[in-house]
Amino acid sequence: MVSYRQSVSWWCFVPGILSPQEFLRMVADLGLDAVELLPREHWQHARDHGLAIASVDGHASILAGLNRRENHARILGELQENIRLAERWGIANLICFSGSRAGLDDASGIANSAAGLARVAKAAEDAGVTLVLEVLNSKVDHPDYQADRTAWAVAVCQLVDSPAVRVLYDIYHMQIMEGDILRTIGAVHPWIGHYHTAGNPGRHELDAHQELNYPAIFRAIEATGYCGYVGHEFIPTGNPVASLRAAVEMARNI
Repeated sequence: MVSYRQSVSWWCFVPGILSPQEFLRMVADLGLDAVELLPREHWQHARDHGLAIASVDGHASILAGLNRRENHARILGELQENIRLAERWGIANLICFSGSRAGLDDASGIANSAAGLARVAKAAEDAGVTLVLEVLNSKVDHPDYQADRTAWAVAVCQLVDSPAVRVLYDIYHMQIMEGDILRTIGAVHPWIGHYHTAGNPGRHELDAHQELNYPAIFRAIEATGYCGYVGHEFIPTGNPVASLRAAVEMARNI
């Protein structure tokens, strides 16, 4: 058995491909541990299927994020409320965003993001919740997003210096921006609190039609002793059950 658990993101399947009940039934039948990013009205439905919730958004939005102090009052209020909800529902991770660069230099963006997260880190620690700062590509999907490199997000976590503040390392996004996935996982894994997967290009299945060597990536994650969630966040192009089953089995049988 691998050390990590597996989850899958709601938005990749619902509502465009499956209904909420079809999705939750599929996830439970395939033996995944958790779902991610599902609307609050479906949290109890996930629990009814025996599924944990691995992550939800901690605050709005991807564009107006932690890198600007004028956003902090709003974001901290949202994070405080969502930390309380996450503790009540057993949600492991709250996803946080840097926001768009919009001409802001990296040093200021890092310092501002760290200052904001530091104000809620203790509350997250006490609640047993991890605030995960997501790295996203600024080349294809999220133009001008500031936390578009692993080192940027790691620097924020190092400044906060709390076990409740970590990086959400999205493999698809970082393949686009910097590659070198295996070396990066080995070098910075103590700062990684959550993983997302998808094939590149296209953000589709983890198969032979894309460039990432996912069996090797899963072995690299396992070698670090990571015991959190690896969340599948790909958009299936074929049969959704077969696509998800193939990813789950690949991640299990390394």
